[in-house]
Amino acid sequence: MNQSQVEPEPSEYTYYDYADWYSDKPEPTEPPIKVVLSCDPTADDRIFHLCVLSISLVMMAILAVLTRKHKLCQGFARGTSSIFSPLNFLDQTQSKGPAMAIFGLVFSRLAVLVLSPDPLPFSKDTPAQIKEYMKILAVFYFPLLYYPLLVCCTLQHRAGYAFGSLLSVSHFGVMLWQKFDCPRTTEIYTFYALLASLPQLACLAYLCVRFPLLFLKGPKTDEDLDSKYYQNYVKAILKKKPSISSSTHTDKPKLLEILLEVVKGYIYTPEKVFRFPLKLAISAFVGLVAIYHVSLLLVVLVVPTLHIIRAGIDQDIAFLLLGFDIVLSDDRMEVVQIVTYYIWLLEVCYLCAITLSCMVSLVMLMRSMVLNRANLKGLYRGDVYSVYNCQKTIRPSQPGVVCWMGLAGYQAAIVSLGMVIQTLVFFICFLFLVFLIIVPIFYGRNLILFHIAAKAWPVWLTLVVVTALQHVAAKFAFIKKDGGTRDLNNRGSLFLLTYMLYLFNTVVGLVVGIWRMVSTALYNILHLGRMDISLLHRTAESYDPAYRYYAHFLKVEVSQSHPVVKAFCGLLLDIQMLSGGAGGKLRQAEEGIQEVQQENRGESRAAHKKRVRMRWQLLYTLVNNPSLLGSRKHFQLQASSEGALNGALKCSVKEVGTTDAGCELAAAEAAEAAEVETETPAC
Repeated sequence: MNQSQVEPEPSEYTYYDYADWYSDKPEPTEPPIKVVLSCDPTADDRIFHLCVLSISLVMMAILAVLTRKHKLCQGFARGTSSIFSPLNFLDQTQSKGPAMAIFGLVFSRLAVLVLSPDPLPFSKDTPAQIKEYMKILAVFYFPLLYYPLLVCCTLQHRAGYAFGSLLSVSHFGVMLWQKFDCPRTTEIYTFYALLASLPQLACLAYLCVRFPLLFLKGPKTDEDLDSKYYQNYVKAILKKKPSISSSTHTDKPKLLEILLEVVKGYIYTPEKVFRFPLKLAISAFVGLVAIYHVSLLLVVLVVPTLHIIRAGIDQDIAFLLLGFDIVLSDDRMEVVQIVTYYIWLLEVCYLCAITLSCMVSLVMLMRSMVLNRANLKGLYRGDVYSVYNCQKTIRPSQPGVVCWMGLAGYQAAIVSLGMVIQTLVFFICFLFLVFLIIVPIFYGRNLILFHIAAKAWPVWLTLVVVTALQHVAAKFAFIKKDGGTRDLNNRGSLFLLTYMLYLFNTVVGLVVGIWRMVSTALYNILHLGRMDISLLHRTAESYDPAYRYYAHFLKVEVSQSHPVVKAFCGLLLDIQMLSGGAGGKLRQAEEGIQEVQQENRGESRAAHKKRVRMRWQLLYTLVNNPSLLGSRKHFQLQASSEGALNGALKCSVKEVGTTDAGCELAAAEAAEAAEVETETPAC
């Protein structure tokens, strides 16, 4: 063996010659780099979009003619729509699936558009100078592209369902064809375009199945005011609740029952007597799609890069670390293994952070749906204080309409931003846990954190002992029970101990202050993607823009789509249509309960009392309805409209003689309505 190839045994004070590390050993061959070339699918995007736009324009013209003819033939048709108002966002009875799928489709297009080299399908190799302008045009183009699908699913016409089937199958077939032709792209990751198109393919596949089913079933006639949902809702809220025995109040709930209640609070289960508003359903679905796109983007931006870095590590990494005075080992191959292992741990921490962020976002999304239902139910029954923490009038306003329009977009943006920040924070926490706690314990070295904790253990032990001493003394020495009440005891010792422990409590207060910042930041980061709660104090909720948007949305939604009001309006319209247009009965439908038809004199007294009671229940329901507050006489006569509370008929009969004009008029209206029933003769 050649003497020059024999390496000396390393000692504690050996100085290495860096040239000796370059031996004549052959370097390991690296795998060839696969270059992904640009791919043009056989189904040209420009030709397809031109054809689809032309077909959609012809279909919209045909649907406009058919809708106009349908309205002229039927005269007064309830629930009909037009091509310029394809979706009734305030209708709680219509099918929500197609609208949710189309909104998810549009958002998926927007998510892909952010990193797309060609924002519009009509141009290839878009210059960098006009790419941003093209993205702005694309933001308006893709909603216009899928607008005919929205029209076809809400016009209640067989021709619309047939056209929708044709359009959805065309979009789905061409997109699937393109992905089979070119599964790899030259974007940030070879399969990013394929993975990002999965939500679009899923939404289009749902529409391809849904439109033929609607065509076979035919158009519905029981939507909005024609539906029985609102009447069933009123029957459900007026139904007597089962009485709870006194024994259930005294029994304390078990720990398992408490845990089950907490878990149920985070799982949304549909109810038969309550339907989610369409805007909130779209917001929840778009938030789910946003979670997928953001998690996919976070993965493909970092994980492939870590793979490339880990595959490219060679023995030169030892020289790089030595330049920073970092010596992991004397063997270069061992240094390569250590660095590769650390990068693998980095990748594991990052993937765990993304997984945890997705789980937290999904749990918060379900919790938001549960709380949204509770808030809507509370506002429906006039319980405004529990939602807003103050009395407010439920009516639309200029900022309220703007917030109502943009709720779905706000929800998607906030969920996306929340996921990014959560992933970053969770990644830092996992790095701290792995590299400062788990790995040092596993290998028994680099125990820096444990050395610091070992030096400071007397301080921590003193703080724990002093805190425990104060709790024990407060329980056994400074509190006395006398006759079922509690009072202070040994006040002199209490004052002395307070003075002696002043400095210790100052240090404890420092720890508490740090923990307060950590807990507040962690709570806000976990709930950053939710709009239904404020991240600020209840007195400063108006400074939280996301919660303010949500609060304004609830005002508009409740004031315009109250189930009780819609049930009442549906009954009035049914009376009007059954009356054949008679003048007296038409006035009766407009005046509501002020005029009624004369009952048959053969009616029994029990039936008469039951009918009077039902009328009073209807009167009480309507008077305490927040959405009708602005239409009342006493509300219009008040000088300050903001001072009027929801359900203004809260004064008793004794208050009628007071100077409150609102109570007098409210009581007068109630008395007039009651006289209608008292004048009806009974047997």
